[in-house]
Amino acid sequence: MTFDSILSSINDVVWGIPTIVLILVTGLILTIRLRCLQFTQLKRGFRSIFRKREGEEGEVSAFAALCTALSATIGTGNIVGVATAISAGGPGALFWMWIAAILGTATKFAECMLACKYREVKEDGHILGGPFYTIEKGMGAKWKWLAKLFAIFGVCAGILGIGTMTQINGITSAINNAFDPSNSNIAFNLMGIDYSWATVIGGAIVTICAALVILGGLKRIAKVSEVVVPFMAALYVFLGMSVVVMNATKIPAAFATIFQSAFGMSAVAGGAMGFVMKQMTDAMQKGVARGIFSNEAGLGSAPIAACSAQMKDPVEQGLVSMTGTVIDTLIICTMTGLSIVIAGEGIWGNPELKGVVLTTAAFSKVLGGDGQSVQFLLMLCLVFFAFTTILGWDYYSERCLEYLTNGHMKAVGAFRLLYIVAIAIGPYMTVSAVWTIADITNGLMAIPNCISLIVLSGLVARHTKDYLTRFPTFESEEE
Repeated sequence: MTFDSILSSINDVVWGIPTIVLILVTGLILTIRLRCLQFTQLKRGFRSIFRKREGEEGEVSAFAALCTALSATIGTGNIVGVATAISAGGPGALFWMWIAAILGTATKFAECMLACKYREVKEDGHILGGPFYTIEKGMGAKWKWLAKLFAIFGVCAGILGIGTMTQINGITSAINNAFDPSNSNIAFNLMGIDYSWATVIGGAIVTICAALVILGGLKRIAKVSEVVVPFMAALYVFLGMSVVVMNATKIPAAFATIFQSAFGMSAVAGGAMGFVMKQMTDAMQKGVARGIFSNEAGLGSAPIAACSAQMKDPVEQGLVSMTGTVIDTLIICTMTGLSIVIAGEGIWGNPELKGVVLTTAAFSKVLGGDGQSVQFLLMLCLVFFAFTTILGWDYYSERCLEYLTNGHMKAVGAFRLLYIVAIAIGPYMTVSAVWTIADITNGLMAIPNCISLIVLSGLVARHTKDYLTRFPTFESEEE
């Protein structure tokens, strides 16, 4: 067996039906117990982002904490991940991304609220919190082994998958596709694969820039995220809205294709009844996996950033945090997915087109022109998206390691250097291996986190009800 096939077999087990059901059921339970809070309190969540929080304990503002979390979630998953899901699972994968996101909004609220409730303020003033403390303090000391398991998976996810290699691999692929698509300027050959100077130079520049920010800690990461995240999101939404406006007449057909594919109806139409369940399962598996990869709801990562925010009450920050899932998946990922589906099966069904190349081809087709300007803008978006994800996941991994080592900051410092090395070698990993490793570590993080959320769902519901009774409106919260 090859290395890729071994990883694929592990991934099929980790992201099998049990894990998918666990994540979706967790979101469903929380949606019911919180009385569809993601719908009734969404407006309040957005308004709370910018509420003044003078004198409230925390390291950064609510906006900075949200941007730090978004810096980790808005990444290659929004551009490359969506394309990968549709390529592997068909347009129906986008539908299951939406379902995962709708239920995941309630999950994001609960996991961030609990992390804020159980966070610890250390002697030097910095704050540590996340699912590891939620499990240890909320479920009891006898479950500390599960908390440590989550933290181990969190460190591995950051350095082996979602935080480093997938992001830098996506960046360098986009740079190479924009500046040297024919690979005419080869720097070297490694294990039979040619790497261009565009890939080498792009990877080196990103590694250096990431190192300069990472070595500055949370406040520098938050400061960079506050500037970059709103800019990059606005730029990508502008591109996506251009697609929607210019192809408005094709949108109904695109939605029809998405729904048909989601439930295997296209297989039925094609006379392949035996493949209906396979098509539906593939769409669900890829959609949920990529949805979780993109918005990280249920993964347990966002709470690590959320608990550093200045806040009046954990529920308040939970409301702010849940808006991140809406922004990430229901807005940004939808823009990507619709563009790819509108481009037609000749684009998304082409096995020659993978990852960022597929997304670029789709945007170029639906927007028209020579494609070079679109390619450059997409490259710019991907570079910013992935770069901020590298920063956010370094922070998450560091906090998990701090918990595991009982605050041994020398170990954290050594980890930062190792993290930077992983970024540097990321461009030279195969795309399939990188994404599979990311999926595996994501799934492993989600399992202990979702278990704790189900166990503590009653506590979440009671605390939320009490808060909304005391502060029934946003205005009463400000008084």
